Amino acid sequence: MTQSYGIIIAGGAGTRFWPASRRRSPKQLLALAGDPNEPLLASTVRRLAPLIPPERVFIATGALLSDATAQVIPQVPRAHILAEPVPRNTAACIGWATLSILRKDPEALIAVLPSDHFIRDEPRFLSSVEAALELAKEDYLVTIGIVPERPETGYGYIELGEKLSPRAFVVSRFVEKPDRARALAFVAGGKHLWNAGMFFFRGRAMVEAIRRYMPDLYRGLHEIEEAAARGAEHEVLAKVFEALASISIDHGIMEKADRIAVVTGDFGWNDVGSWESAWELAAKDASNNAVPKDSIVVDARGNYICDRTTLGGKRVYALVGVTDLVLVETDDAVLLIPRERSQDVREVVEQLRARDDKSRL
Repeated sequence: MTQSYGIIIAGGAGTRFWPASRRRSPKQLLALAGDPNEPLLASTVRRLAPLIPPERVFIATGALLSDATAQVIPQVPRAHILAEPVPRNTAACIGWATLSILRKDPEALIAVLPSDHFIRDEPRFLSSVEAALELAKEDYLVTIGIVPERPETGYGYIELGEKLSPRAFVVSRFVEKPDRARALAFVAGGKHLWNAGMFFFRGRAMVEAIRRYMPDLYRGLHEIEEAAARGAEHEVLAKVFEALASISIDHGIMEKADRIAVVTGDFGWNDVGSWESAWELAAKDASNNAVPKDSIVVDARGNYICDRTTLGGKRVYALVGVTDLVLVETDDAVLLIPRERSQDVREVVEQLRARDDKSRL
């Protein structure tokens, strides 16, 4: 894949992983799944390396995170860390990163991946990526859809159309997050996949799609390109981004374009979306507790403890008669929540914002 490049989306806030995830050290910069010493972003770069080496990877992140991101992935060239001056969702950052790659290689094939997912079977994942890039050579805009393991109401779905190969289909349509009844029907019917937010395309095909379906974004990106040609990209970047609408690549392009295809993926994917996900992926004892090694557990089941303090394992956690709890501790905050309510951590962050408590955000 000598003409293949990667764009890794790494600008998210990760509010559902508070208090470990903060504005300057969000979810993707933390080791929350897999190797306890490898941040999610670093694992994404490493996982992709057999097909796309770090020197052909670009990172789309925010200005606040560019230095911390560079520290986590020193193998990626510093010039490839693209810092958005303001967040404008995935269409804008993918468009800007795509044009940055096309300056180097007008024939580039591009893989766009989230920075914060966990993949259990990496060889099978790479096989799916390779298949998606091959299909992109035919000027399809391609995504990878995950074979659903359960009737999940928290994900968008992809409905399969005409079969292109044993593992590739034309996309019939994208479906918003369903209620449980529809999710059950999707799984039973075998015609729907989870939308994992991975995209593959020829760079010039994506630019043409932006020109056709998102003309305002195209004009903004063209202004950035003109400035880059005269060595003034950073001087106009903030002005252009400030004026752009905040639109996802899904809504702006993928739901509108004609040649959209999907490759099926079945490789142990997890979007690491909450502390519940972190518990699912962690090593557990016989009672399904994922706790520090010196913890004392008495009649306790299904609990998760994350110690992010500077003491770093020097204290003993004792659990007696508690079930399905999450405890996360940092030097300035403690979170205690039922595992089943892990999604509600965002409400804590909203209250901190309302209090303007910047030191804990």
